[in-house]
Amino acid sequence: MKKFIMVIASIFWAGAFIAGKFSIKEFPIISLVFFRFLFATILIFPIMIKREKNWRITKDDFPIFLKLGIIGMIGYHIFFFISLKFTTATNSSLIGATNPIITTILVWLLLKETIEKKHILSILLSFLGVILIVTNGNLTTLNNINVNKGDIIMLVAVLCWALYSIISKKALEKYSPLKVTSYSFLTCVLILFPFIFIENPTEYLGNISVNGWLSVLYMSIFASVCGYLIQQISIKNIGPSKTNMYINLVPVFSMILATIILGESVNFIKILAAICIISAILISNIQIKKKDQVEETEKNILK
Repeated sequence: MKKFIMVIASIFWAGAFIAGKFSIKEFPIISLVFFRFLFATILIFPIMIKREKNWRITKDDFPIFLKLGIIGMIGYHIFFFISLKFTTATNSSLIGATNPIITTILVWLLLKETIEKKHILSILLSFLGVILIVTNGNLTTLNNINVNKGDIIMLVAVLCWALYSIISKKALEKYSPLKVTSYSFLTCVLILFPFIFIENPTEYLGNISVNGWLSVLYMSIFASVCGYLIQQISIKNIGPSKTNMYINLVPVFSMILATIILGESVNFIKILAAICIISAILISNIQIKKKDQVEETEKNILK
């Protein structure tokens, strides 16, 4: 059972794309991000305080958590929710699945780390999948700039999350993943609080339906907190490489849920795009796993 616990997390994360579709109909974007992470912070902070011997961070680390909150939590989720106004949950989840590949490219551009020749296949497959989604298989639309802007906005969201992943590495050198996540949530809430008044909460809060609040709570409890905690349990039991492999299931579950709950259609082009993107991530993960095994062997030899 421990080996397959990440399947549950993948379903939770896939459900966030569906819940997002419901919630954007009732909440302004900034308020939606604020309430999602307000509830998530209220839930995750007590867990973090209980599990961490020293749950505080130093003043010197405020700038990095500011970046993590702005880029990863605010940036990603604002663009994510905007994208859902214009594109399907299926498209959004498929594009979101390219994050590992986008991160690899950014590491190459910003940190000057070399990209192995084997990674090139992953990158090409991933972008082929994105092009198929954006154009719906009609490549002539690229010439006419007649593409779905929601798909393009989701690519910007993925770029934000890739930057978050790179920046968080520095914070993870000093703090646990639970502490980094908790303070990123808190930073997001504190920064957004003044801005929710621009959207006149007194005008819309009284009109939010039960489904609207349940959608936000789902994203807060299951996608943000439970999904994260399950991921950490999985990493402890089966390791990071095997855990990351299960994340490839997110777009698959998203397509299934979007078809059943939202009535979205899944055509051959979307299936082909999913195959390209998931194959790219699988190839990339296999390469990372082999690299980790080599490094672990070298460490054992040195010992």
